[in-house]
Amino acid sequence: MANPEFLGLVHSLQATAEAALGDINAATASAGRDGLLAADRARQTAERSLKLLSMLVEKTRGNLDMTEAEVLSGAVTSLRGRLGN
Repeated sequence: MANPEFLGLVHSLQATAEAALGDINAATASAGRDGLLAADRARQTAERSLKLLSMLVEKTRGNLDMTEAEVLSGAVTSLRGRLGN
């Protein structure tokens, strides 16, 4: 059974990256308040979130259920595509 806290972490990191890349969602307001959307920091913020998600892939390999693995993989794939990595 998928751990809701783990899924929340993945979604939070992805939302932060997407907000930094200009997506308008619930995370945008708090990211803006935290200074994460300034032009010089936006890509850096998105790349940092991608690095954290990639680290989670490596560190959790073989320990996730199917739902957790799919959500994590989807987040990494989506952000890599957006960042051109």
